[in-house]
Amino acid sequence: MLVANGPSLNDMDLYFLRHETAIGLNKIYLGLRKFSFYPRYYVAVNRKVIEQSVAEIKAMNCVKIIGDRGSDLVPEDSLTYHVTTRKPKSRFCKDPASEGFHEGWTVTYVALQLAYFLGFSEVVIIGMDHRFEYSGKPNQSVHMCGPDKNHFSDAYFSGQEWDNPDLERSEESYRIAREIFEADGRRIIDATVGGECKVFEKGDYRAIFNC
Repeated sequence: MLVANGPSLNDMDLYFLRHETAIGLNKIYLGLRKFSFYPRYYVAVNRKVIEQSVAEIKAMNCVKIIGDRGSDLVPEDSLTYHVTTRKPKSRFCKDPASEGFHEGWTVTYVALQLAYFLGFSEVVIIGMDHRFEYSGKPNQSVHMCGPDKNHFSDAYFSGQEWDNPDLERSEESYRIAREIFEADGRRIIDATVGGECKVFEKGDYRAIFNC
């Protein structure tokens, strides 16, 4: 189960996640109390996100995967692991210890590589709305004024720096992930409510999880 951070999470009853192995991303900690679940794994690779979340990341009681762009901010411990994302050896990395992870222009792609490494035969994604309101160019660093309408919490990047999304390159990464998973007899299902990504097989989370 991969839980992204789109506003569609607010349209779901996530109680069912208590019984699933979930991978949370970036600032998912802002919604844990509201959504009443806790991830088994957590992934953050963007330095801005890590800088803005150091205390919260350190406080999380789950396995944490931190990219080397921000590894100096969150030291390794019994639950925290550093992985290289600067010079990955493959476009889709299957073994983080020897290859690192390819960032793929989205933390979701890193989480998919983690899910593959962990051996999941089926990964269901929720909260990957795949639409953003922003000004400027893809990957440009900008200051967000006012409430954040691109994520499940208005406070997500409000008043802070963030990197504009690159949907074209993200989709390129997603297509690679789908090919790798399906070549190995595995599946990625996009069960995002109203999600606009067209790369993955679609599914209804209520039917998948009987909720």
